[in-house]
This record gives sequence, structure tokens and C-alpha cells, in this order.
Amino acid sequence: MRVLVLGSSGGIGSALVAAFEARGAEVTGLSRSEHGFDITDQSSVDAHLEGLGTFERVIVATGALEIGGAQPEKSIRAIDAEAMAAQFALNAIGPALVLRRAGTLLPRKGPSVMAVLSARVGSIGDNHIGGWISYRAAKAAVNQIVHTAAIEVARTHREACVFALHPGTVATRFTEKYVGRHPAVAPQEAAQNLLGVMEQQGPEDTGRFLDWAGKEVVW
Repeated sequence: MRVLVLGSSGGIGSALVAAFEARGAEVTGLSRSEHGFDITDQSSVDAHLEGLGTFERVIVATGALEIGGAQPEKSIRAIDAEAMAAQFALNAIGPALVLRRAGTLLPRKGPSVMAVLSARVGSIGDNHIGGWISYRAAKAAVNQIVHTAAIEVARTHREACVFALHPGTVATRFTEKYVGRHPAVAPQEAAQNLLGVMEQQGPEDTGRFLDWAGKEVVW
């Protein structure tokens, strides 16, 4: 199996690489720190993804809760245009730039999975406390992007499954300030959970929003 992990140097991304390699997969990892892969820059995305061939698994594991020191807003009054734009660039537009190349990254024949890591806080229906507006909105946007892309990919790749995947609360350096009393799992455990969900998905599941346990998350 050929696997592509974008964001391979992050806590979840590196754990996914290790988990796939442990199962004998041929893994290609790309990250900004190690390979100069900048998912927010269209020319960088195109240059790095061009000519890689096709993969049975593609995982977009990029993203961040805090960008450039801008913390999640506690209320709508704290919105800052620049910080909000940065959230959309990384967490929504970036994955869209990858999804626009799904047609060449996924094989035309045979089963394949393309999973984009999202977040439960991007669920509009599950939002009952407010706050974190920019991050929530960017993740809600990427959910729509994934769902729309899944519809289009299905027209040419009938055995592909493209879906949004919530990894749960994972203990990484990006989340350590925000975990608090919430239970968190190690990246290695999260990776095993995500691999399990991916193994269970077929073309009939394309376009869904699932959590680490394979349960549907409300839009």
C-alpha cells in the first residue's frame, strides 16, 4: 500500500507515518519543517505533489489551533481579521489546495481513502458554548470543502472515499495549553484509532464527517 501523509512532522502526522510503516506500507511524508511543503501556498503544494503518483491512502494532517501566537477567541468581540485569515489559510484553503489534486493522487481503479483531519468544534450543530470563532469557522469550512470534493471525486473515482476525520483530543505540543480537564490520548494511540476508521470506509461512506471511533459527527 502506498500512503501519503501531509503534515508528517506534527504530533499526529509523525505517529501516522510510524503506524503505517509498522504495517509495511510505503509511506511518503511531506511537511513544512522537513521538506518545505507549505500547504498555504498554492505553488508549493503543486510543486511537491506533482509527479508523486497515486496512493491508496492520503491523509491531510496539517493544521493548527494557534497561529502566530494568536490564541483562540473567547468571544466574537475578540475577532482579529489577520488572525482569522491565517486560520482559514491553514485549516481550510490549504486542504482545498490538496483536494483539487485528488484526481491525480488517488487511483482511478481500486479502493482508496483520502482523509482530511478536521475537529468536532467545527460542527455547527454541536456548538453550544461559543468561542473559538476563527478556528471553528475554518474547520466548518473545510468540512464543506471535503464534502463537496467527495461528490466530485466520486464521478471519476468510483471506489474512493473522501471524508473529514476528527482525531479526538490528542496530547501534542499544539494542544497542551488547551487540553485542561479533557481526556487526551497519545499521538500513537490516536494514529491507531484513525487507521482503524480508515480501514472501515468504502465508497458508500464518501463525504462523511466521522470521529476517531468511526461515529458520525453532526455538521
